Amino acid sequence: MTKEATNTNPLLCDPAEGICGIPDNSAQSNVKVQHTEKTVKVIYFTDPICSSCWGIEPQLRKLKLEYGNNIEIEYRMGGLLPDWSYNSGGISKPSDVAHHWDEASQYYDMPIDGDVWLEDPLDSSYPPSIAFKAAEIQSDDKAILFLRALRELVFLKKKNIAKWENIADAAKKAGLDVNQLKTDYEGQAKTLFQNDLKLAKEFGVRGFPTMIFVDNNGAKETVYGSKPYPFYETAILTINPKIVKQEYNKNWEALFSKYNSLSAKEFAELSGNNRAESEKTLNELVTNGKLEKLTTKNGALWTLK
Repeated sequence: MTKEATNTNPLLCDPAEGICGIPDNSAQSNVKVQHTEKTVKVIYFTDPICSSCWGIEPQLRKLKLEYGNNIEIEYRMGGLLPDWSYNSGGISKPSDVAHHWDEASQYYDMPIDGDVWLEDPLDSSYPPSIAFKAAEIQSDDKAILFLRALRELVFLKKKNIAKWENIADAAKKAGLDVNQLKTDYEGQAKTLFQNDLKLAKEFGVRGFPTMIFVDNNGAKETVYGSKPYPFYETAILTINPKIVKQEYNKNWEALFSKYNSLSAKEFAELSGNNRAESEKTLNELVTNGKLEKLTTKNGALWTLK
């Protein structure tokens, strides 16, 4: 696969770069960012079906635990897959993505089953993206739970999250009003999504995940792609060296009360235990009836019973 071919196809996420699509910094402009009460604002450009974004869930969750009092994360949808009207990088149809997702799962050590692209492929990532903007109208917190539920459906349960029935299932799980979601989905959420696409263009974002860290004075640090945790921490501390990280409870009960579902990689990142020890602990908790385990061909997810 040529580098050029990789660059032109949004669904060919490059694990080594840790990004879906390749950023082109040349288009960056001095975008004005609204002030926030928190010390640092993080503008997070993502997409519900971005495998590299699923890959940074462990780092993102830890960032919220350690720096949540000082950062405000603003989720923006990037529009990874408008439709299938292109043919590049060896991907011309959904089935071409299946093997690629399986590889991404191994690389990120996060459970992803690429067979959704063989069994019930999505024709676009726009419907779940618009649904996320509709969810934000109701509640920012529930919208984040909703996005997580959508990702678990598509990455682990092989559900086509462009279909309304699956969007509605995720909405129920997140505690959203499904009827209100449908109304907003068909109404103002479309405009909000277009605003996100416009903002991504203004910032010169060409790949996901992209996180832009800014303070009230306009200082800006950008982290492209899936990177180890210290990259995100360094961005915060470069913007504001005075921020002190919070200590948090690392036992399994505290972590699962904060995050209802965790992969072994996430549990390892948050608990500070090594990967093998983390999986052993999680499996013991299943045996003891404390957790439930969802197993896929490429890893598992543990959920509080």
